[in-house]
Formats: sequence, structure tokens, C-alpha cells
Amino acid sequence: MTTILRSSLTNPPFTAHLSPSKFPRSFSTPFRLRTSLSFSPSLPPKSFPTNCSVSDDTTSSTNVASVDLSIALKKKATDVSADLRGTSIFLVGMNNSVKSSLGMLLADLFRYYYFDSDALVSEAAGGESAAISLKESDEKGFRESETEVLKQLSSMGRLVVCAGDGAVQNSTNLALLRHGISIWIDVPLEMVAKGIIGNKSLLLSSEITISGSYSEVLSQLMALYEDMRRGYATADATVSLQKVAYQLGYEDMDAVTTEDITMEVEKHSSKTCLPFIWN
Repeated sequence: MTTILRSSLTNPPFTAHLSPSKFPRSFSTPFRLRTSLSFSPSLPPKSFPTNCSVSDDTTSSTNVASVDLSIALKKKATDVSADLRGTSIFLVGMNNSVKSSLGMLLADLFRYYYFDSDALVSEAAGGESAAISLKESDEKGFRESETEVLKQLSSMGRLVVCAGDGAVQNSTNLALLRHGISIWIDVPLEMVAKGIIGNKSLLLSSEITISGSYSEVLSQLMALYEDMRRGYATADATVSLQKVAYQLGYEDMDAVTTEDITMEVEKHSSKTCLPFIWN
């Protein structure tokens, strides 16, 4: 049986296959992986809160700045794409909405496909709950499935992959990331903790007690981060949300937009892809 990774694109440039026979027997079969692959992800537009009163001049200036940034992103993407030559991009770091929104926007700009490796593992297992149960009952089988997903994704090109924490937990998976450009999206743990409490699907990790309080979740995240940090640090480049906020003069990191981070990632992608061209 062949499992097909399908996109919502019309006339996709390639058809990718995942072989279910290589997954642990504890995974449910048959299954068909469906992904939300789109060159036009639904990203919320920049806007002021509804209870905020602003002048027409301020609104006009904000809209102009937003359009200018969008144009700059597309222009930079065009320049970087020529250097990338289809090289895939792997985003590592704690799972959060910043990382996933960034991945979808990058895929849109580069005309790449977008995948979330944790979502693929979950679907192969029969759903998120089944994947968590499997991780708790068969840790080895779960890790093998993560490796198999990465192995098949790394054999393709023109992908933006939001990689789960399993991608940095062993040398085999780290080596698979070398088939593309890896970028660590470093988001403050406080923001990650708030996101997990608000959206339970953000972190497929039995080590995190989702039902716990903010302080409990943050404490568990800090411990998990210490285990993962060395793996994250092997990435080809690092983009820090805190650093981006500082460079843009923002006092509040929530003011940093997906577009702001994307611009920084594009700069790093341009620099990092050079070794791939020379080789």
C-alpha cells in the first residue's frame, strides 16, 4: 500500500510518497496522510484591537508599512529562491503558533510545500490522542516513527518543515536535517507556555501536563528545553524572537509579527544556503 502526501495545490510539481510498511506495527494501517499544503495560508492581517481608537493618518501609515513589508518579503524571497535551488528548510524549536505561522508564510513566499512532522506522525498513529498513548506505551516505536517521517521528508525537495522535538533528540535525526537548511526559531518559554495552555495541540509531549497551571507548564517546559537545547543549537542558523524585537525597537515581543520574523529567516536562509550551492 502506498500512502500519499497530498497537497491542496493544483498541478503539484511532484507527488511524495510515505511507505507505511516502514512504520512500527503499532501504527494503525491503512492510513492516508492529508496535509494543509497551501501557497496562500490564512494569516491574520495586522490590525488594531476593536476597542482602540486611532486616527485616519495612523491607520493609513500602518497600512502603508504593512504593504511595504509585504513587498519587501516577496522581493527578498525571489532573490533567496535563486540561491536555495529547491533546498528544503527545517524549522526546529519548541512548537508554538509563531513557528507554525512562520513555516506556512515561508512556504507561500518560496512556493514550497509545508509540512508539520508531528502532525504526520499523529496521523500515521491514528490521531493525536493515539500518538500520545503510543508515546507513553511504546517510546521506542514512537521515536522510530519520527525518524521514518524525517527520513522520507528529507529525501524530498522544496519543503518547509516544522520539525518536532524528536528531530533533535538523536544523531540519526540530526543527520537527516543536514539534507536541508535547519533554523532554530527561539521563542521565549513564557510565550510557548501561554500558547500551550490556549491550544493543547501545539505540543505532542507526554512530559507536559497540559491541564496544569501556567507556572506548572512553564516549569516543565524549562526542563524539556534544557534537554533539547543542545540539539537546537546544532541548527545552521538561529532566529531569536527576543532579538528581532530588540532590533525593531519593540518593548513588547507580542508586537513582533510573523512577517518581521520571516524577513529575518529569509536573511539567514540566503547566507546559509551558500554551502549547498558550492557543494
